[in-house]
Amino acid sequence: MASISNLLFPLIAIFFTTQAQSDQQSPAYMEFVVNSTQLPPEDTYDYIIVGGGTAGCPLAATLSKTYRVLVLERGGLPFSNPNVMTREGFLPTLTHNDQFESPAQAFTSEDGVPNARGRVLGGSSAINAGFYSRADEDFYKRSEINWDSRVVQRSYEWVEKAIVFQPELQTWQSAVRDGLLEVGVEPYNGYSLNHTLGTKIGGSTFDSSGRRHSAADLLNLANASNTKVGLYASVERVLFAPSYSLTSRQNANGVVFRDRAGEYHHAMLRDNGEVILCAGAIGSPQLLLLSGIGPRPYLSSWGIPVVRHSPYVGNYMYDNPRNGISIVSPVPLEQSLIQVVGITESGAYLEAASNVLPFSSPAYSVFLRPSSSPLYLTVASIMEKIIGPHSSGTLRLASTDVRTNPIVRFNYFSNPLDLERCVNGSRKIGDLLRSRAMDDFKFWEWSGTDFRFVGPALPVDQSNNALMGEFCRRTVSTIWHYHGGCVVGRVVDHNLKVLGVHSLRVVDGSSFTVSPGTNPQASLLMLGRYMGMMILKERMHI
Repeated sequence: MASISNLLFPLIAIFFTTQAQSDQQSPAYMEFVVNSTQLPPEDTYDYIIVGGGTAGCPLAATLSKTYRVLVLERGGLPFSNPNVMTREGFLPTLTHNDQFESPAQAFTSEDGVPNARGRVLGGSSAINAGFYSRADEDFYKRSEINWDSRVVQRSYEWVEKAIVFQPELQTWQSAVRDGLLEVGVEPYNGYSLNHTLGTKIGGSTFDSSGRRHSAADLLNLANASNTKVGLYASVERVLFAPSYSLTSRQNANGVVFRDRAGEYHHAMLRDNGEVILCAGAIGSPQLLLLSGIGPRPYLSSWGIPVVRHSPYVGNYMYDNPRNGISIVSPVPLEQSLIQVVGITESGAYLEAASNVLPFSSPAYSVFLRPSSSPLYLTVASIMEKIIGPHSSGTLRLASTDVRTNPIVRFNYFSNPLDLERCVNGSRKIGDLLRSRAMDDFKFWEWSGTDFRFVGPALPVDQSNNALMGEFCRRTVSTIWHYHGGCVVGRVVDHNLKVLGVHSLRVVDGSSFTVSPGTNPQASLLMLGRYMGMMILKERMHI
């Protein structure tokens, strides 16, 4: 299985230098952001949002228009870590992590694939590669969420006005675009935020200076007088009280959380309020289980009092496998994350990136004189992600401590259709490498020109299904688009309300059975705004 060297671009982050901190002024949302130690031991709110991430921040900003909102985020501020805020800091952020404090919390699935989850205000939108592209049309049908297309459109536009930018292509991204068109990934759709077959330039949450904009920026649009954000707040469980409804025996009425000093706090709901889990595809199912919502025998084995027997919590866990190649470039290249995507007809998406890396010569080399100035090389990567996927796995508790990662298995390629799509996508990478647009990235050898690969190369015989399938299994890694665990129709209803209990909802990617389009960031940002708008509409009729 994949090792740490298979993370997005091999051989990189360990040697990356830290970027200088930005001197930009503190954002407006700092007016209502506090360390959770400063929150009272008990207080009441209309909405308690667990997780200030990709969906949680736009949701909070929307609900605060009318109601008192508390956001509980287990991490700290994005701009307090210089790597988080820069394009160059993407890889160091993912790999320089610790158990409890770092913006990225590492975990390795039982499949043996290293992964990461956001632990910072802004969530995974503050540690990702910044690519922004709306969901494909099929997603809206397959997600089974109740969608109002007009509100969906307005929600996307609200996000895009605030934090989405058109990237300017340089050498590597331009070459990949040209190569995709040369090998038939057509038509060329130019710059577009929509999901359309062919090759396009997508949006980016990095601006022209390379500074990141995340979901946290959307808190600048919140009603400051109605909003409170508590940082370093670990929500231990959702609290329940008896309900006398015909449809539910339990009513969520608050949460208990622990601050950085280890002190406990209670946040309680006002009448008609809700607890809304936005803790992500790892955190939300984990918190439901810790709160007593899950399979009765499993919860009992942990000594967790059962609030609601919900057998599918933690099931249907998905992660889109990523496969690809990396090469050393003979010509200098810029630092670039995902900007161009090829949306193929064969069930795979192709993306690329390039990184300028410090390089140290071997310590005892007799051929190179030691140099006081560092050497640099460029590593360029082409990767494919399959749509879906169809393969699914499970999430289980590793501990009753919410700070401990649960145990996750994604069962990559257990469905043969996923493997077939990976083979198709990997073959398209081979086609791309043979395009004229890639010639400038080959080295001259005595026998001709060829690429210098970092890590595994594609099989020589790319017509051989067995060899290509073995390549997919051997080089599988993640593109950090995991989802599921609280899926619609099994754990939550079509409005994302948790089945069988009142006043509890899940608004994040854990409800998805399929990843939206090429990258889920845009759809999760939209989802937060969308559900906020729909909840405000619901409240008008109470």
